[in-house]
Amino acid sequence: ALAAAGRPGEDAGLYETVMAVGMELCPQLGIAIPVGKDSLSMQTVWSNGDQDVSMTAPLSLIISAFAPVGDVRLTLTPELCAEKGDTDLILIDLGKGANRLGGSALAQVYGQTGNHCPDLEDPQILKRFFSAVQTLNREGLILAYHDRSDGGLFVTLSEMAFAGHSGITIQLDDLGEDPLENMFSEELGAVLQVCHPDTDDVLKILHDEGLGHYSHVIGTLNSDDMVVFTQGRTEVLRRSRVELQQAWSETSYLMQALRDNPDCAREEYDRIADVSDPGLSASHSFDRDEDITAPHLVGSARPPLAVLREQGVNGQLEMAAAFHRAGFEAVDVHMSDILAGRITLEEFRGLVACGGFSYGDVLGAGEGWAKSILFNNRARDQFEAFFSRQDTFALGVCNGCQMLSNLHELIPGAGHWPHFVRNRSEQFEARLVMVEVMDSPSVLLAGMAGSRLPIVVAHGEGRAEFSDEAQLQAVQPLVSLRYIENNLAVAEAYPANPNGSPLGITGLSNADGRVTIMMPHPERMFRGIQYSWRPDDWDEDGPWLRLFRNARVWL
Repeated sequence: ALAAAGRPGEDAGLYETVMAVGMELCPQLGIAIPVGKDSLSMQTVWSNGDQDVSMTAPLSLIISAFAPVGDVRLTLTPELCAEKGDTDLILIDLGKGANRLGGSALAQVYGQTGNHCPDLEDPQILKRFFSAVQTLNREGLILAYHDRSDGGLFVTLSEMAFAGHSGITIQLDDLGEDPLENMFSEELGAVLQVCHPDTDDVLKILHDEGLGHYSHVIGTLNSDDMVVFTQGRTEVLRRSRVELQQAWSETSYLMQALRDNPDCAREEYDRIADVSDPGLSASHSFDRDEDITAPHLVGSARPPLAVLREQGVNGQLEMAAAFHRAGFEAVDVHMSDILAGRITLEEFRGLVACGGFSYGDVLGAGEGWAKSILFNNRARDQFEAFFSRQDTFALGVCNGCQMLSNLHELIPGAGHWPHFVRNRSEQFEARLVMVEVMDSPSVLLAGMAGSRLPIVVAHGEGRAEFSDEAQLQAVQPLVSLRYIENNLAVAEAYPANPNGSPLGITGLSNADGRVTIMMPHPERMFRGIQYSWRPDDWDEDGPWLRLFRNARVWL
């Protein structure tokens, strides 16, 4: 709770807040606030010449909630689904028709505060709502979900349309007589998308929880990419989804243009207007469900794999998990172990350098890590011998990619590799993007050429920099991954190409394919549930698991 203690009315307001939340609401919901912190000095006083000036912050309550998630596969998002046939949109109105506008974004637009704010008079209806949504979700009856209380029904439905790139047609007749109140009241509630044949079953479950009177079928999707609201026979709003989405994004775009590379900001903003954008997709040139390691694991010991890290590296656990799933024994190997001679690379046939920020990237991304090898005789000899052996493989991801690229003089057949420098956007990029697996010598990407798959990136210095056009052309046979647009063309523009690498280059191998480097993170996506978007049939194994299984089969 934030309050200016001692100011007139503030102490009483704080007392009433604590009573309402701690003594009235939480016991009825059956939840507890395990810890609280009060900031009671929310007033500042200063002198302006001979005059004392004070500024008091309004009384505020900030609550962070947490709960265990039993099955992340049942996560609901606002993304409307247009591939399930006829669907209905259902509003569950926990405001019980009150539609109060006090404190709403609409009131603020007109320079007003309003008199009556949304409130929760009946905590039991919130409990029944939660129970109903959990039941519907367990039974697989909800396609999309979004809360109403931040912006109101218009914002809720618009954001669902933006996420799904779909038009919507909404009838407000059952919600009240004033379309402004219906569209912009920020009362508690939620919108569900359900399949039309399931609508009666959904309404019955809501009715059984005592929510039938407050649940309204308000509309459906349309095929012309328009956002349409009607009240009675009057069309109160008709705008293209693109127009609204650009208005919704404009403030962020203008801030981004000031903070980041303005050209990148404009490229991202202009994409909204591309109604032909098909969105993310996935196609793989191999059987995703086939476990190619199975014949090699029966009765076999797990071969040890060195999961190499340095100060600031943070991706070792997820990398170890991916290789463990493919049949390896992942061994934590810190650079200090090698420098001190406690561990030698002679013990391993596989080595992986993980993502993170070695030495805080203060010497350049991966460069401090690489120099700790190049300028130490013991380490240099260890790595040079490892790369020269014909029975070894290595993978470098993100910071590990940057580091290995700086070791190219120790890696046979890596002389044309690029240097990795600051992203064109001038910002750290963390996104789900599309890449194409190229036909390259990489043993880790064997059999995957031609696959076009989503993958995550998380880096600030991922732009492949070549000394000249001759180096760029010479490296082409070694390119293993490149960024692509949603229409599958080579990605040169932001953000499909998140760092500005020429020709979308983001992964390479050495000449004999034993060493592979890439900026994206396949180790973060070896399970289907790790994707923020995925095809419906990706249950357990994600397609990037094939990369790690390829390593086991190669051994």
